[in-house]
Amino acid sequence: MDRSCLPTASRPNFRNPFGRRPWMEQSGAAAAAGGGTGLKGIVAGGITGGIEICITFPTEYVKTQLQLDEKGATKQYNGIMDCVKKTVKNNGFFGLYRGLSVLLYGSIPKSAVRFGAFETFKGYLIEPNGQLSTSGKLLAGLGAGVAEAILAVTPMETVKVKFINDQRSGSPRYKGFAHGVGMIVRQEGFSGVYKGLTATIMKQGSNQAIRFYVMESLKEVYKGGDQSKPVPKMVVGAFGAVAGAASVFGNTPIDVVKTRMQGLEAAKYKNTVDCAVQIWKNEGPFAFYKGTVPRLSRVCLDVAITFMIYDSFMDLFNKFWR
Repeated sequence: MDRSCLPTASRPNFRNPFGRRPWMEQSGAAAAAGGGTGLKGIVAGGITGGIEICITFPTEYVKTQLQLDEKGATKQYNGIMDCVKKTVKNNGFFGLYRGLSVLLYGSIPKSAVRFGAFETFKGYLIEPNGQLSTSGKLLAGLGAGVAEAILAVTPMETVKVKFINDQRSGSPRYKGFAHGVGMIVRQEGFSGVYKGLTATIMKQGSNQAIRFYVMESLKEVYKGGDQSKPVPKMVVGAFGAVAGAASVFGNTPIDVVKTRMQGLEAAKYKNTVDCAVQIWKNEGPFAFYKGTVPRLSRVCLDVAITFMIYDSFMDLFNKFWR
């Protein structure tokens, strides 16, 4: 009998590429995208994003203020504590939460896209032993970062920076989230909320490539080749802090350029490259590391909390969501 006439699945040597893969049945964030793990990643990521931003927003606020603060007569702050003191004095404690609604609206879809994309890319790149190669970790993280930059981060970050920048003026124009977004769109068009897209893609792509690479690598070292070995949540948090620190030192210059490109004075820059050149010429190379300390504290805490919460929800989902 000519076996080529048999249905594909009936051929003796046929291996269904979408069939059951035992190494994809692990729990937690280390599991590859399979059996609904991509969807679980979206849901767990969304919940994680909302919780995390409520905890860490004040450090994001201070970081953005310092990055927007240029040399010369317009300079307002002499450091982190000076920024905090002046903000609380002029606007009260909750002044440190100005723009939270923007990030809260954006952090949920951002985190959902990030982890959903990572789990999906990981499912395609994972090797038969249940691990990702070095290039696989970087590519999955890069894909997650690019996806979140386009679908969530750029509009969210642009609006957030404009809101914080607006508060620096003597007479703030934005009365709330809906009013502010409406003004931006009316004055600049829909592209007004997509300022700095190139810089944001560069930032988020490098961010997540570094973070997921470090996180996955540290987990592999801890497991010592035993993919079924659980990683305690406090250890996950410590790994997350290390991953966050690595991403800060790796791409803060990109973050500074992105912030300037999304501020209310972005019109004075021709493009992302021109922005970087002007910062270098007018403020020197150290300007590319403005806000590093508050960003470092925020990101380390942020990434540690994010991975701990995310792993916890993925463990829970894998018990009850089949």
